[in-house]
Amino acid sequence: MAATLDIATVHAFLLVADLQSFTRAAEVLGTTQAAISLKLQRLETLLGKRLVERSPRALRLTADGAAFLDRARALMQAHDRALSGEASAVQSLSLGISDHAAGPELVPLLERLHAMSSQLTLAVTIGFSREMQDAYDAGRLDAVVVRQEGSRRGGEKLTEDEFGWFAARRFTLPKGEPLPLATLAPPCGVRAIAVRALDKAGVAWRERFVGGGVTAVVAATLAGLAIAPLARRIAPPGLIDIGPAHKLPKLGSSKVMLHSKVSDPAKVAALRAIAATFRSLAAT
Repeated sequence: MAATLDIATVHAFLLVADLQSFTRAAEVLGTTQAAISLKLQRLETLLGKRLVERSPRALRLTADGAAFLDRARALMQAHDRALSGEASAVQSLSLGISDHAAGPELVPLLERLHAMSSQLTLAVTIGFSREMQDAYDAGRLDAVVVRQEGSRRGGEKLTEDEFGWFAARRFTLPKGEPLPLATLAPPCGVRAIAVRALDKAGVAWRERFVGGGVTAVVAATLAGLAIAPLARRIAPPGLIDIGPAHKLPKLGSSKVMLHSKVSDPAKVAALRAIAATFRSLAAT
Protein backbone atom coordinates (compact mmCIF):
# COMPACT_ATOMS: atom_id res chain seq x y z
CA MET A 1 0.00 0.00 0.00
CA ALA A 2 1.35 3.43 -0.96
CA ALA A 3 2.25 5.80 1.85
CA THR A 4 -0.02 8.81 2.40
CA LEU A 5 0.64 12.17 3.99
CA ASP A 6 -1.43 13.20 6.99
CA ILE A 7 -2.75 16.75 6.59
CA ALA A 8 -2.52 17.53 10.31
CA THR A 9 1.12 16.44 10.33
CA VAL A 10 1.96 18.56 7.30
CA HIS A 11 0.22 21.51 8.96
CA ALA A 12 2.35 20.99 12.07
CA PHE A 13 5.50 20.95 9.94
CA LEU A 14 4.52 24.25 8.29
CA LEU A 15 3.90 25.88 11.65
CA VAL A 16 7.27 24.73 12.95
CA ALA A 17 8.95 26.05 9.80
CA ASP A 18 7.16 29.41 9.91
CA LEU A 19 7.44 30.03 13.66
CA GLN A 20 10.85 28.35 14.02
CA SER A 21 9.69 26.84 17.28
CA PHE A 22 8.07 23.59 18.41
CA THR A 23 6.68 25.42 21.43
CA ARG A 24 4.97 28.15 19.37
CA ALA A 25 3.58 25.59 16.92
CA ALA A 26 2.12 23.68 19.86
CA GLU A 27 0.47 26.88 21.13
CA VAL A 28 -1.22 27.45 17.77
CA LEU A 29 -2.54 23.89 17.62
CA GLY A 30 -3.50 23.76 21.28
CA THR A 31 -1.32 20.73 21.96
CA THR A 32 2.04 19.89 23.53
CA GLN A 33 5.58 20.29 22.27
CA ALA A 34 6.03 16.53 22.60
CA ALA A 35 3.03 15.90 20.34
CA ILE A 36 4.43 18.24 17.68
CA SER A 37 7.82 16.54 17.90
CA LEU A 38 6.18 13.13 17.45
CA LYS A 39 4.30 14.34 14.36
CA LEU A 40 7.53 15.61 12.82
CA GLN A 41 9.29 12.33 13.59
CA ARG A 42 6.53 10.39 11.85
CA LEU A 43 6.68 12.70 8.85
CA GLU A 44 10.45 12.30 8.61
CA THR A 45 10.10 8.53 8.86
CA LEU A 46 7.47 8.49 6.13
CA LEU A 47 9.58 10.65 3.81
CA GLY A 48 12.83 8.97 4.76
CA LYS A 49 14.46 12.38 5.21
CA ARG A 50 15.53 14.64 8.05
CA LEU A 51 13.48 17.83 7.78
CA VAL A 52 14.42 19.83 10.87
CA GLU A 53 17.58 20.32 12.90
CA ARG A 54 17.35 21.54 16.48
CA SER A 55 19.96 22.95 18.83
CA PRO A 56 19.52 24.50 22.30
CA ARG A 57 19.40 27.98 20.73
CA ALA A 58 17.98 27.54 17.26
CA LEU A 59 15.81 25.54 14.92
CA ARG A 60 16.35 25.39 11.18
CA LEU A 61 15.20 23.39 8.19
CA THR A 62 17.60 20.98 6.57
CA ALA A 63 18.10 21.12 2.80
CA ASP A 64 15.47 18.37 2.48
CA GLY A 65 13.15 20.31 4.80
CA ALA A 66 13.49 23.47 2.72
CA ALA A 67 12.83 21.47 -0.45
CA PHE A 68 9.70 19.92 1.08
CA LEU A 69 8.39 23.29 2.31
CA ASP A 70 6.95 24.48 -1.01
CA ARG A 71 5.33 21.10 -1.67
CA ALA A 72 3.83 21.12 1.81
CA ARG A 73 2.34 24.58 1.24
CA ALA A 74 0.93 23.48 -2.11
CA LEU A 75 -0.65 20.45 -0.44
CA MET A 76 -2.29 22.58 2.27
CA GLN A 77 -3.58 25.05 -0.30
CA ALA A 78 -5.06 22.22 -2.36
CA HIS A 79 -6.61 20.80 0.80
CA ASP A 80 -8.17 24.17 1.66
CA ARG A 81 -9.50 24.58 -1.88
CA ALA A 82 -11.04 21.12 -1.75
CA LEU A 83 -12.85 22.00 1.46
CA SER A 84 -13.85 25.51 0.47
CA GLY A 85 -16.75 24.23 -1.64
CA GLU A 86 -18.34 22.90 1.54
CA ALA A 87 -17.82 26.05 3.56
CA SER A 88 -21.07 27.78 4.46
CA ALA A 89 -19.59 31.26 4.36
CA VAL A 90 -16.39 33.21 4.60
CA GLN A 91 -15.84 34.21 8.23
CA SER A 92 -14.58 37.55 9.45
CA LEU A 93 -12.28 38.30 12.37
CA SER A 94 -12.12 41.93 13.49
CA LEU A 95 -8.83 42.69 15.19
CA GLY A 96 -7.69 45.94 16.78
CA ILE A 97 -3.97 46.57 17.31
CA SER A 98 -2.38 49.38 19.26
CA ASP A 99 -0.12 51.45 17.02
CA HIS A 100 2.64 51.28 19.63
CA ALA A 101 2.25 47.48 19.84
CA ALA A 102 2.11 46.56 16.15
CA GLY A 103 5.77 46.97 15.31
CA PRO A 104 7.63 44.72 12.86
CA GLU A 105 5.44 41.75 13.78
CA LEU A 106 2.47 43.01 11.73
CA VAL A 107 3.65 41.76 8.32
CA PRO A 108 4.52 38.20 9.41
CA LEU A 109 1.29 38.10 11.44
CA LEU A 110 -0.74 38.77 8.32
CA GLU A 111 1.35 36.32 6.29
CA ARG A 112 0.75 33.60 8.88
CA LEU A 113 -3.01 34.20 8.92
CA HIS A 114 -3.17 34.22 5.13
CA ALA A 115 -1.34 30.90 5.01
CA MET A 116 -3.72 29.38 7.55
CA SER A 117 -7.00 29.84 5.71
CA SER A 118 -8.43 31.58 2.70
CA GLN A 119 -11.88 31.38 4.32
CA LEU A 120 -11.11 33.95 6.99
CA THR A 121 -11.45 37.64 6.22
CA LEU A 122 -9.33 39.75 8.54
CA ALA A 123 -10.44 43.29 9.37
CA VAL A 124 -7.57 45.07 11.13
CA THR A 125 -7.81 48.46 12.82
CA ILE A 126 -4.72 50.30 14.08
CA GLY A 127 -5.11 52.98 16.74
CA PHE A 128 -4.57 54.03 20.34
CA SER A 129 -4.66 51.27 22.96
CA ARG A 130 -7.47 53.00 24.85
CA GLU A 131 -9.59 53.40 21.71
CA MET A 132 -9.02 49.77 20.71
CA GLN A 133 -9.91 48.61 24.22
CA ASP A 134 -13.09 50.71 24.24
CA ALA A 135 -14.14 49.31 20.84
CA TYR A 136 -13.50 45.79 22.12
CA ASP A 137 -15.53 46.40 25.29
CA ALA A 138 -18.37 47.78 23.15
CA GLY A 139 -18.39 44.61 21.03
CA ARG A 140 -17.13 46.28 17.85
CA LEU A 141 -13.96 44.16 17.76
CA ASP A 142 -13.50 40.41 18.25
CA ALA A 143 -10.01 40.78 19.69
CA VAL A 144 -7.37 43.40 20.44
CA VAL A 145 -3.61 43.51 20.86
CA VAL A 146 -2.99 46.46 23.17
CA ARG A 147 -0.66 47.84 25.77
CA GLN A 148 -1.77 47.25 29.34
CA GLU A 149 -2.82 50.60 30.71
CA GLY A 150 -4.08 51.68 34.11
CA SER A 151 -5.69 49.08 36.33
CA ARG A 152 -6.96 46.93 33.45
CA ARG A 153 -6.20 43.26 34.01
CA GLY A 154 -6.93 40.02 32.18
CA GLY A 155 -5.94 38.96 28.71
CA GLU A 156 -2.96 36.99 27.48
CA LYS A 157 0.53 38.47 27.72
CA LEU A 158 2.35 38.45 24.38
CA THR A 159 5.52 40.31 25.34
CA GLU A 160 6.84 43.10 27.55
CA ASP A 161 8.50 46.08 25.91
CA GLU A 162 11.24 48.29 27.33
CA PHE A 163 10.97 51.93 26.31
CA GLY A 164 13.65 54.48 25.56
CA TRP A 165 14.23 57.99 24.24
CA PHE A 166 15.12 57.53 20.57
CA ALA A 167 16.70 59.99 18.16
CA ALA A 168 18.57 59.98 14.86
CA ARG A 169 22.31 59.35 15.13
CA ARG A 170 23.06 62.85 13.86
CA PHE A 171 20.64 64.51 16.29
CA THR A 172 22.13 67.09 18.65
CA LEU A 173 20.24 68.49 21.60
CA PRO A 174 20.58 72.30 21.75
CA LYS A 175 21.80 73.42 25.18
CA GLY A 176 19.36 75.34 27.29
CA GLU A 177 16.37 74.59 25.07
CA PRO A 178 13.34 72.42 25.90
CA LEU A 179 13.50 68.80 24.81
CA PRO A 180 11.83 68.54 21.37
CA LEU A 181 9.38 65.64 21.32
CA ALA A 182 7.80 63.62 18.52
CA THR A 183 4.72 61.77 19.76
CA LEU A 184 1.23 60.70 18.88
CA ALA A 185 -1.59 63.01 19.89
CA PRO A 186 -3.54 62.45 23.12
CA PRO A 187 -4.94 60.06 24.32
CA CYS A 188 -1.79 58.10 23.44
CA GLY A 189 -0.73 56.21 26.57
CA VAL A 190 2.96 56.22 25.64
CA ARG A 191 2.87 60.01 25.21
CA ALA A 192 1.24 60.35 28.63
CA ILE A 193 3.94 58.20 30.26
CA ALA A 194 6.72 60.19 28.58
CA VAL A 195 5.30 63.60 29.48
CA ARG A 196 4.63 62.51 33.06
CA ALA A 197 8.21 61.24 33.43
CA LEU A 198 9.68 64.49 32.09
CA ASP A 199 7.49 66.67 34.28
CA LYS A 200 8.34 64.61 37.36
CA ALA A 201 12.07 64.89 36.60
CA GLY A 202 11.78 68.62 35.97
CA VAL A 203 12.88 68.35 32.34
CA ALA A 204 11.51 71.11 30.11
CA TRP A 205 9.98 69.86 26.86
CA ARG A 206 7.97 71.01 23.86
CA GLU A 207 6.03 69.27 21.15
CA ARG A 208 8.05 69.45 17.96
CA PHE A 209 6.03 66.91 15.96
CA VAL A 210 2.63 65.28 16.49
CA GLY A 211 2.02 62.30 14.22
CA GLY A 212 -1.14 60.50 13.24
CA GLY A 213 0.64 57.16 13.64
CA VAL A 214 3.87 55.61 14.87
CA THR A 215 5.14 55.44 11.27
CA ALA A 216 4.93 59.23 11.02
CA VAL A 217 6.57 59.69 14.43
CA VAL A 218 9.45 57.39 13.43
CA ALA A 219 9.87 59.25 10.12
CA ALA A 220 10.09 62.60 11.90
CA THR A 221 12.61 61.18 14.35
CA LEU A 222 14.74 59.69 11.59
CA ALA A 223 14.69 63.10 9.90
CA GLY A 224 16.25 64.61 13.02
CA LEU A 225 13.27 66.75 14.00
CA ALA A 226 12.85 65.48 17.55
CA ILE A 227 13.19 62.74 20.15
CA ALA A 228 10.53 60.02 20.38
CA PRO A 229 9.57 57.72 23.26
CA LEU A 230 9.47 54.29 21.62
CA ALA A 231 9.64 50.62 22.49
CA ARG A 232 13.05 49.15 21.64
CA ARG A 233 11.29 46.46 19.61
CA ILE A 234 9.71 49.09 17.37
CA ALA A 235 12.62 51.50 16.96
CA PRO A 236 14.30 51.02 13.53
CA PRO A 237 18.08 50.61 13.12
CA GLY A 238 18.56 54.28 12.22
CA LEU A 239 17.56 55.41 15.73
CA ILE A 240 19.52 55.21 18.99
CA ASP A 241 18.48 55.54 22.62
CA ILE A 242 19.97 58.82 23.84
CA GLY A 243 18.30 58.67 27.25
CA PRO A 244 21.32 57.51 29.27
CA ALA A 245 23.70 59.99 27.58
CA HIS A 246 21.41 62.94 28.36
CA LYS A 247 20.28 61.62 31.76
CA LEU A 248 16.63 61.52 30.74
CA PRO A 249 14.18 59.77 33.07
CA LYS A 250 13.64 56.06 32.58
CA LEU A 251 10.35 55.14 30.91
CA GLY A 252 10.13 51.59 32.21
CA SER A 253 8.32 48.77 30.46
CA SER A 254 4.83 47.98 29.22
CA LYS A 255 3.06 44.67 28.67
CA VAL A 256 1.48 43.87 25.31
CA MET A 257 -1.74 41.92 25.86
CA LEU A 258 -4.18 39.96 23.70
CA HIS A 259 -7.84 40.22 24.68
CA SER A 260 -10.39 38.02 22.93
CA LYS A 261 -13.99 36.90 23.28
CA VAL A 262 -14.22 34.55 20.27
CA SER A 263 -15.25 30.90 20.54
CA ASP A 264 -15.44 29.83 16.88
CA PRO A 265 -12.69 27.21 16.25
CA ALA A 266 -11.36 28.93 13.12
CA LYS A 267 -11.11 32.29 14.87
CA VAL A 268 -9.57 30.73 17.98
CA ALA A 269 -6.95 29.04 15.78
CA ALA A 270 -6.22 32.37 14.08
CA LEU A 271 -5.71 34.09 17.43
CA ARG A 272 -3.43 31.28 18.59
CA ALA A 273 -1.37 31.87 15.46
CA ILE A 274 -1.27 35.60 16.20
CA ALA A 275 -0.10 35.01 19.76
CA ALA A 276 2.53 32.43 18.79
CA THR A 277 3.88 34.50 15.90
CA PHE A 278 4.05 37.64 18.04
CA ARG A 279 5.91 35.88 20.85
CA SER A 280 8.27 34.16 18.45
CA LEU A 281 9.27 37.38 16.68
CA ALA A 282 9.35 39.55 19.80
CA ALA A 283 11.79 37.10 21.38
CA THR A 284 14.33 37.43 18.54
